Amino acid sequence: MSVREPVGRRAFVVGTGAALLAGGAATGAEAAVVDGPLPDFHPALKDALTFPLAWGTSPIRDFRAWRRAARAQVEEALIVDREDATPYAPEFGERTEADGYTRQLVTLSLTRHERVRAALLTPHGPGPFPAVLLLHDHGARFDIGKEKLVRPWYDATRLASARAWTEKYFSGRFVGDELARRGYVVLAADALGWGDRGPLAYDQQQALAGNFYHLGSSLAGLMAREDARAAGFLARLDRVDRRRIAAVGFSMGAFRAWQTAALSDDVAAAAAVCWMTGLKEMMVPGNNTLRGQSAYYMLHPGLPRHLDFPDVASIAAPRPMLFFNGGLDPLFPADGVRVAHDKLRAVWRSRHAERRLHLRTWPDLGHVFVDHMQDEVFGWLDRVL
Repeated sequence: MSVREPVGRRAFVVGTGAALLAGGAATGAEAAVVDGPLPDFHPALKDALTFPLAWGTSPIRDFRAWRRAARAQVEEALIVDREDATPYAPEFGERTEADGYTRQLVTLSLTRHERVRAALLTPHGPGPFPAVLLLHDHGARFDIGKEKLVRPWYDATRLASARAWTEKYFSGRFVGDELARRGYVVLAADALGWGDRGPLAYDQQQALAGNFYHLGSSLAGLMAREDARAAGFLARLDRVDRRRIAAVGFSMGAFRAWQTAALSDDVAAAAAVCWMTGLKEMMVPGNNTLRGQSAYYMLHPGLPRHLDFPDVASIAAPRPMLFFNGGLDPLFPADGVRVAHDKLRAVWRSRHAERRLHLRTWPDLGHVFVDHMQDEVFGWLDRVL
């Protein structure tokens, strides 16, 4: 009996790739995990994703019927219970005055499981006012959540962290406070793992998500449900004009913004800065998503068998939507952004509402939401709400 040479990693990859090109399946001796890690047969898995429920691909030709079917598919993928009629039962903290607005903390039930503390800013004046559900980013920084966007007047330690964050991503501005000065009621709450609901450690995210799945639930689904419920809370405040509520976010907060617009009819518009791409174009070697961890906050099992990211965002059509990306953003490859924007444009055009869709790439910027980007978003909100 002859002794065979041990098969190295390169031979594994080449052997498996050759088997796939020949139309065969890789054997156990040829299989490999590569690139990030991805299974070596990931091109075949990507090719199988045709997004058959996407508008224009789906056999459903009535747009309202398509929206219902697409939303129902997303709802199923969230895993978390669809209807949660738990009373919000808000407890409002003491009001403090700021430059043109008042600040207070409010504790409320976004689900039946947990009370959540949020920052609530209200402009001076009689109201009712337009409102913004402001959704924080991920950034692998968990000691602050809502404080990344609203100046934490209630916590000096978090203020120091928050100031550093705004300098890094927001030109030193607290976006929520800027919006309140412009006449918007602002609500910002922590997602699970951040601020009052953390801090989570970066390398605990995958275990947290796995434990949710073992418990018949979903970390990403919980975040989606809570954001939709937060929009509902805003719509029920006397100080808010419920017809004029927008969801706004940066990075993971941008994902949350367009997702909330897709899932909630309480949201009249959404502005998403630095989170939109085609799924296939994102799943490439070197992309941050392949690391796992933070990806679990945006992962709904099985949904890509039916819908791509821009397909989900399109459930919000023909409402006004804004999508910005940085041309130098390493997290979202240019071809993925282009694919997504083309899909979005086609949907809004089909509704004769292309003017309500604002797509822009900032060629000299990376993964940031700096002052001149903010100013354009603020002006856009003034026009569409």
